[in-house]
Amino acid sequence: MLTVEDYGKIRRSHRDGMSIREIAQTFRHSCRKVRQALKEPEPRPYTRRVERWAPKLGPFKPVIDAILAGDKEGPRKQRHTAAQIHRRLRDEHGYTGAYDSVRRYVRKCRRLERETFVPLSHEPGERIEVDFGHIAVDFPGGRRQAPVLLMTWSYSNYTFAMALPTERVESVLQGMVAGFEFFGCVPREVWWDNPKTVVKEIGRGRERRVHERYSALSSHYVFEPLFCMPESGNEKPRVENRVFDLQRRWATPVPRVRDLGELNAHLRRCCESERERTVAGCAETIGARFEADRAAALPLPASPFDACVSRCGRVDKYQTVAFGGNRYSVPRDMAYEKVTVRAYVDRVEIVAGDRVVARHGRSYGKDEQILEPEHYVAALTRRPAALDHAPVFRNWPTHAVWPELRSRLEARHGRGPGARHYVRVLQLLGEYPNALVREAVESCLRGGLADAELIRQRLEVLALRADRRAPARERLDAVGLPLVRVPSPDLGCFNELLQERGVDDVEREHGPAVAGQPEVPEAAHCAVGV
Repeated sequence: MLTVEDYGKIRRSHRDGMSIREIAQTFRHSCRKVRQALKEPEPRPYTRRVERWAPKLGPFKPVIDAILAGDKEGPRKQRHTAAQIHRRLRDEHGYTGAYDSVRRYVRKCRRLERETFVPLSHEPGERIEVDFGHIAVDFPGGRRQAPVLLMTWSYSNYTFAMALPTERVESVLQGMVAGFEFFGCVPREVWWDNPKTVVKEIGRGRERRVHERYSALSSHYVFEPLFCMPESGNEKPRVENRVFDLQRRWATPVPRVRDLGELNAHLRRCCESERERTVAGCAETIGARFEADRAAALPLPASPFDACVSRCGRVDKYQTVAFGGNRYSVPRDMAYEKVTVRAYVDRVEIVAGDRVVARHGRSYGKDEQILEPEHYVAALTRRPAALDHAPVFRNWPTHAVWPELRSRLEARHGRGPGARHYVRVLQLLGEYPNALVREAVESCLRGGLADAELIRQRLEVLALRADRRAPARERLDAVGLPLVRVPSPDLGCFNELLQERGVDDVEREHGPAVAGQPEVPEAAHCAVGV
């Protein structure tokens, strides 16, 4: 095959006056090849016009075509590889050819079926892409996987990342609310894959049945909830690439943190540092492009979204209501009532009407009981023996003064009555702060007054003193109104009045004083001094 250098020699020789026959004799080429070189400045590339005959593979090509056609109906991860097709041809059909022939033919068939794409660009403020990534994190209890919610603007590539306990609906809501607050604006479209926590059912095309709380989120922030086609993550490439950034850059080496709060502080710093970076193909920095995003995006609503999921339930005879495979306690007066459970990422609130009757830390275990001892103190009036046998009361309260108080009460009143006195003191924890109750107990124990009624009286005095010392803006009653204290009357003003007008004048207006009424009130006898 002649090269372009050979073509150049032939064409220059003909330019200098040599004939085709002389050129052919000189360079030992055929006259046909010389004429072709004179007609074309460079040789044409070799192209195969007829498919090469494959004596061994040829009879088996229909079998390979049938296998590949069947793969189109099967799951993506359960389709034949070229090696598996070669083994089937060898074992089931008696193929004796080489593996490379099968591999080349399979690659050629699949190349013709590969999907191609159209380059896209998005306007500023138009859309955000959302996805979860997973990283390994070293916590004090050991290394474990942490799901991280990522929100990326399609135009500027600016990203928000937040580690969450789970990928449940309430975590999605909490993460997206925090992301909108981080950006200070809201896009017109939010794109997801099709996670089961957000999409309940996938319909034809783009039709989706969305979780009602996610629909409420989109209505609150006025964005369009959109979703990719199944197995088409390429429809949100920005956030898919940011997952790799999360794993390779922000979480390498493996972060060592105390809790999710410290991890989220680290991720926030990583996100903010991206503002100075420039993405390939863009002349502006991410921060500069995000300013265009923010200018064109929607403003935040006046109030944030309540990022929780709600369930209705009924309180059972154990004063508990079920949620997420666990049971949470409520006060005694809510037994057998219908309530609403609101679950957040970090807490569970139990609501009756418009009032929160109980609040607990969120548990992600199974078959656990999250009980508040104060909810069961009222039941101790009828069942004081539960104080020693119910797990909810073991080691409660935790301060060392409480075992001493119980032993003193039982020594003074007897085991049964002493336990009832102890229960009456415990019930004060539902009305007053724990520190104030403990102070009243310690004060009475120092004075040798081991009695429930005396402790209650002392507590009332301490509560009044604490309220007087508190600033006016902090002295609020249970419904949020300022407490008004009427001062004691000053009897000195009456003495001045009598001195100015005289006793006779006063008696003519109001009548004579009651005989025997003391001028100075007797001192009140109180077992507890102020």
